Amino acid sequence: MVKVSKRKAPSRAKYEQSHPTVSCRVPKDIYDRLTRAKQADRKSFTDILKVGLGLVEVGVKKQAEARKKGYDEGYKQGYAKAEELFKVTYSCNVCGKPMPITSEKEKKAAGELMSNAGWGHIECHEGK
Repeated sequence: MVKVSKRKAPSRAKYEQSHPTVSCRVPKDIYDRLTRAKQADRKSFTDILKVGLGLVEVGVKKQAEARKKGYDEGYKQGYAKAEELFKVTYSCNVCGKPMPITSEKEKKAAGELMSNAGWGHIECHEGK
């Protein structure tokens, strides 16, 4: 039985000439690391090779910087929103600027003041 080779299209032959195959054997632990990097970054082995050669390093750095900037901005916005919703303050008796209640001593004093002023559950007040 004689094997008949299939003729390649000229465009395919040209592509293979301009994009030669690179093949190498690596230890299993290196292969596993490459595979994890490929999956984590959703990149091809070619992209990982380019990063290793420094050809796309700038893009990777820009992407990491953009991700960090987005995270930081989101964190600041979330923190500000949480502060707006949950932060309890009182006015300084000297300058009048708001002061947050943070220490246990302040929390205890605020609780005693509210209790002495008649604050309580709505249900408890309505039930009286």
